[in-house]
Amino acid sequence: MISKAYELRIRDAVVDDAEALVSLLNPIIAAGTTALDTMLTVAGERAYIARLSERAIFLVAVRTIDGKLVGCQSVEPFTTTETHAFDHVGVMGTYVGIEYQRQGIGRRLFEAMFERARSEGYEKIFTYVRADNRAGMAAYLGQGFRVVGTAERHAKIQGRYIDEVLIERFL
Repeated sequence: MISKAYELRIRDAVVDDAEALVSLLNPIIAAGTTALDTMLTVAGERAYIARLSERAIFLVAVRTIDGKLVGCQSVEPFTTTETHAFDHVGVMGTYVGIEYQRQGIGRRLFEAMFERARSEGYEKIFTYVRADNRAGMAAYLGQGFRVVGTAERHAKIQGRYIDEVLIERFL
């Protein structure tokens, strides 16, 4: 498992990854390229990982040379309500550390996640990308996602409305 710059290990996230995940995600939140608008805490991230549903998949990309967590990706069920009509649909989130972008890490996460999601019975991945996040949109489109619409004024961050582009990919 090699990226441009170094070997990676893609594995399931564990509760002990919480601190590294907060260190990865908070700079992305601060940069304003995600709809996440609140800085994460280690305790909050531990709780999130601990309460993931049985069908949730949460992968991390870790450099083998030093064990540094450089990216993460999740797929969670589209809904957990009392219907099975959407059991085949997962909602994805993808994050690569700001200083590690454009090094093949996202591509590696997508490859591993698509394989894992198929094995867990997912047939379609759905997600939202901020309309002003060109790099994020390019990453998803490069992995075979297609735009299905735009949710206008969908997020409101610091008093400003942001459109979210709805995208999907069949596995």
